[in-house]
Parts: sequence; structure tokens; C-alpha cells
Amino acid sequence: MAGNSVVRGPRAEAAPFIHVIDDDQSLRTALDSLFRSVGHIVRTYSSAQEFVSSFEDAPGCLVLDVRLPGISGLDFQSQLESLGVRIPVILMTGHGDIPMSVRGMKAGAVDFLPKPFRDQDMLDAVAVALERDRVSREARRESDELQSRFQSLSQREQQVMALVSTGLMNKQIAFELGLSEITIKIHRGHAMKKMGAKTLADLVKMAESLGVSAGKMEGR
Repeated sequence: MAGNSVVRGPRAEAAPFIHVIDDDQSLRTALDSLFRSVGHIVRTYSSAQEFVSSFEDAPGCLVLDVRLPGISGLDFQSQLESLGVRIPVILMTGHGDIPMSVRGMKAGAVDFLPKPFRDQDMLDAVAVALERDRVSREARRESDELQSRFQSLSQREQQVMALVSTGLMNKQIAFELGLSEITIKIHRGHAMKKMGAKTLADLVKMAESLGVSAGKMEGR
């Protein structure tokens, strides 16, 4: 399954989904009932492949059994990013051990719950996972918006922004680019307006967030 994106496209502002993958029908039914009892939208699957075939990018989290038919839950967890699935994972198993737990947590799992688990422990883990997903999606939206604004700058405005971030004054930037100081001021003003930067410090922070540097702008 690795390398084949399963994302169908973003669902903006959609209600979060709790995805449950477990080959035990009785457990899927129990978790479906538990999550629905507190108002969650639930999708259950008997295998990783069933999840892959129907997944759409939307807010949510994945409750994943470690021991599945075919690919193991831990191996599937390691493939999620390459599949385009970027939702937090909660692992569960009836046969867990310390190495499994360590591997799963190192791979970014929110929690590792041994079966049988308390309903409240699962609900708490899901609450943490959904909050992590919300924060992550907000950060990605902000990053995408910042990148979009940067791409709206002309090449010269991008160069000026990069040099401003190094702490150079207008006259020094003018010397670097072989332009007049007034021209640099105009480019800097345009860059600040397009980026939505109220102050020079804001512009510098944006450049740092984007990883923009004078070196990267050279030769462009």
C-alpha cells in the first residue's frame, strides 16, 4: 500500500470522524456505540485495506488495533504518512508488550491502550487525539496561507524580504542588489502589504517561519 495516496481531498470545517480498525466485530460494535453515545461520528473497518479504500481527508483520529489480518497495525501506522493520512493514531491490543508500546509511541501514537481498557481511558485518548488534530490542521492552514502570500510577491520583493530578515538596513540592501534606497523602500512596503505584516518585526518572523534566507534567493 505504501506510496499510493488515498486522500480524496480536504473537507473544510467538517465534523471530526473517529475511525476504528479492528477485525473483532464485537469490539467494533462496542466502540461504535461508545463513541456515538458522546456525540462522535464513527466509521468502523475490519481491515487496513478497507480503511484505505474509503478514507477521505477530514478532521478526526484513528483507533487502530495492533494485530490485524495481513499488515500489522504498527506497520500500517508507519505507512500512513506516505498514504496521505495525517490524523492522530490511538493504538490498542490484547497482546501488547513493551517493545510494541515503545515503537508505537515513537512513531507518534497518541496513546497505547491494552485490551480490555476502560471506556473513559479510550474517550480521554480520543479527546487528546482530536485536539492534536485540530491544532495540527490549524498550523497547516496558517503555513499554507503564509506560503501563498509569499508566492504572490515578485521575485525582487522576495529578495528584499529575505535580506530584511538578516537585519540589513535599506541602504545595505540597496548596495547588495544594485538598486536605489528608495526602490528598496518601495519593494519592502509592497512585501509587507502583501504578506499582511504590520511591522518590520512581523515580516522578519514570517520569513523565519517560511525558512526564507538571502542564500536561497541568490541566483533567482
